[in-house]
Amino acid sequence: MSIDWIVKIIQQNWQMFLTGAWITLYISIIGTIIGTLIGMFIGFVKTIPLPEKGPKRILLKIAVVILNCYTEFFRGTPMIVQAMVIYYGTALMFGINLDVTFAAIFIVSINTGAYMSEIVRGGIISIDQGQFEASQAIGMTHWQTMRYVVFPQVLRNILPAVGNEFVINIKDTSVLNVISVSELYFATKTVAGQNFRYFDTFFVTLILYFIMTFTVTRILRYFERKLDGPDNYEVIYSDPLNSNSMSAVEEKTRQKGNA
Repeated sequence: MSIDWIVKIIQQNWQMFLTGAWITLYISIIGTIIGTLIGMFIGFVKTIPLPEKGPKRILLKIAVVILNCYTEFFRGTPMIVQAMVIYYGTALMFGINLDVTFAAIFIVSINTGAYMSEIVRGGIISIDQGQFEASQAIGMTHWQTMRYVVFPQVLRNILPAVGNEFVINIKDTSVLNVISVSELYFATKTVAGQNFRYFDTFFVTLILYFIMTFTVTRILRYFERKLDGPDNYEVIYSDPLNSNSMSAVEEKTRQKGNA
């Protein structure tokens, strides 16, 4: 490895590297967001209470079976194979030529959705059953229970897993070069094919991937801490009938304001 060559490669191809990194982040961000929404929808459907009888029970069972098949299929097959089948299969079978960026986002989204569905399901199961029963007792529907009671807690519980999935997507977008998506790995192969310095060129890409994943991880950790709130709370007890107690409260408030 030559430092001079690395500097030269960066100077000559920095725009291509940045473009590839931006496309990688763009696909990863959109794919992770859509995949998380898909996972939350599947988690919502799978937790709908089954009616005792009637067509709704049958339809709900069919929907759950279809969603389970989707989850198992996309979790059980590699993304690189999914990309080949979806991108070239739609053109061969239906005559539809998908835009490569749209195809990339679609592939990452449905793949992420399969994994996120199980993560969300686990998050919903982790909520105490008493909260569901209490919501039903006050007349809330299943949707209202999920929206106002369950999902806010689930989002906090699954945030580390969502961040982990985001980091995985940043790295896994490299497989999309098989359908000619101009992400970072594709750009690196192009640069290396021009200068024949494969080790130096891919070393630059290695550092870029690390910078992206490390930065994303730090940002997510920051939001996690914000959601957790402070570790210690100062509770001030006051008796409205006790003037001394009120004066102590006012004094503490004044001191904090001056600080």
